[in-house]
Amino acid sequence: MVGDVIDDIVVTPLDQVTRDSDTTSRIRHTAGGSGANQAAWLGSAGVAVRFVARVAAADVERHRIELESFGVEAMLIPDHDVPTGTIVVLLDAEGGRTMYTDRGANLRLTASDLPLSLLDGIDVLHVNGYALFAEGPRSALVTLIDESRRRGIAVTVDPCSAAYLEQLGAASFLACTRDAAVCLPNLDEGRVLAGCLEPAEVVAALREHYKVVALKLGSGGVLVSADDSGRPELIPPVAASVIDPTGAGDAFCAGFLAGWLEGEPPSVAARRGVALAALAVATLGGRPPDRGVVSRLSPADRSRDRAGTRRPRRD
Repeated sequence: MVGDVIDDIVVTPLDQVTRDSDTTSRIRHTAGGSGANQAAWLGSAGVAVRFVARVAAADVERHRIELESFGVEAMLIPDHDVPTGTIVVLLDAEGGRTMYTDRGANLRLTASDLPLSLLDGIDVLHVNGYALFAEGPRSALVTLIDESRRRGIAVTVDPCSAAYLEQLGAASFLACTRDAAVCLPNLDEGRVLAGCLEPAEVVAALREHYKVVALKLGSGGVLVSADDSGRPELIPPVAASVIDPTGAGDAFCAGFLAGWLEGEPPSVAARRGVALAALAVATLGGRPPDRGVVSRLSPADRSRDRAGTRRPRRD
C-alpha cells in the first residue's frame, strides 16, 4: 500500500465559535493520513500490510512504532528537508468537519522510494488516491501500478478527495487506475469521476472502468455493484454515535478489503466495512481505538498464505 502519513490536529469547539477572539475547545494531536489509517485498520483486522510513505526524518521512528503496533510493515522514507504532513481538522456540532491540509513530505515521494521489489510476495496493490494527486508521486506510483498489472497482481483504489480529484481531472485519475479490481469512492468523489449526480448512475458509470464499485453514501449506507446485472445492492449503515467522522471512509475501505481478500462476495465485504465505519465515527481520530478491537469484531478465519494475505476469489 502507498499513501500519506499525516499528523492530525483535531479541534472540537466546546462553545459557540467566536470570530476574532477565543473559543474554548478540546484539541487533540493524533496520527493520521488516509493511507496510514487504512493500513492501521487493515493490520488490526489481521491482514498483512506493507505500507510505504514519506515523513520528516525526525518523525520516522514515532510513526513506524505507531503503525507497527497495528501489525503494519511500515516502510517510511525519511525526508530531511520538509516536515511530515499536517491537517487541522475542525469539527462542528453536527459531526461535520473542515480540514486544512499541508501534505508536507508526502508530496516528495519519488521513484527511488517505490522500487519494483516492493511488489515481491504480495497479492494486492492498494492505491490510496492522495498518492496520485501530485506529479512526482503519481509518476512513481503509476510505474508500480503498471508493473502490478504485468505480474497479475490485483490493484484496488480509494479516490480519497473530491477537491483534489477536481484539480487533477477525472480523466487523468481514471487513466492511472483503469481496470482496477475494486474502487471505493464516496459520493462526492464518485460524482467527480463519473460526471453525473444520481448514485445509481455514478455506480453504473464507474463500472465501465472498475470490476467492483462500492460507493459510500455516508449515513445512507453503501451502494455495491459487482456483476453484470446492472442492479447495485444497497447496504444499510450501522447505527453509531458520531464523535469524529475522521477515518470512517478509511475504516470502511479496510473492512471491505479484508472481507474481499478472504473471498467474501462484495456485498458481504461491504457489511464488514460499514461495521468498521460505525466504530470509526464513534472514535476520536482516524485509527482503531485499540489494537485488538477489529479482530474481535470479525469472526472470519485469519489464516494467511505465504504472501501474508488470503488471495481474492476470482469468480
